[in-house]
Amino acid sequence: MKAWIVLALLVIAGGALLLRDDGTLFSDFGTGELISMIVGLLLVMFYLYGLFSEDRTRPMQAMRHVLVWLAIGFVLVAGYSYREELSEVANRVGGELLPAGQVVTVGTNEEGERAVRVRRRLDGHFAVRATVNGQAMTLMVDTGASSVVLKPADAARAGVDLDKLSYTVAVSTANGMAYAAATRLRSLAIGPLVVHDVDALVAKPGSVKENLLGMSFLRRLRSYEFAKDYLTLRG
Repeated sequence: MKAWIVLALLVIAGGALLLRDDGTLFSDFGTGELISMIVGLLLVMFYLYGLFSEDRTRPMQAMRHVLVWLAIGFVLVAGYSYREELSEVANRVGGELLPAGQVVTVGTNEEGERAVRVRRRLDGHFAVRATVNGQAMTLMVDTGASSVVLKPADAARAGVDLDKLSYTVAVSTANGMAYAAATRLRSLAIGPLVVHDVDALVAKPGSVKENLLGMSFLRRLRSYEFAKDYLTLRG
């Protein structure tokens, strides 16, 4: 049992050295790291000697133990080598399993661009789970809306003082013309995408059934793309 604990610690230490963030190889290791690796190899040799020299351990059983640890090491190295491909697969599977509207982070490129993906709802519309002034709420994506539009109850939750609003802005909705009040949101975030000082409208009570994610937010992103059942936002 002690030998197994020693080997497990060696595997963890070796993985920490090999899978460093900067991705450097053995040639870039410092003196201390090289010494640690040499000591580790000596401990492995000591472990193998003890494994094969124990009277109660049969040679075939000892070989199976060694092969198991070699297989574990291979899986760790292979998983790290294909980490980007595995991350993309995980994101795609997660996008299918998560409820519609739940944001799945796609990744960040070398230029710092971040992207999120949202799946279409069963009714054919795209809706996103967003954070408005720190409050979570759902907004339906509407490229035909010139501004973000909030229902009064959600605007109040986001800290908008409804008593100071003046509903003088005419807006076109699915139910016809309605009136809304102009306001400005401190922040609107969708996953890692955060936009500050967003122009918005607060709809008159009873005039809209859903919050709308309009162009006052979308045009401040780097891009947005509709592809089949997914909407990808980049910022």
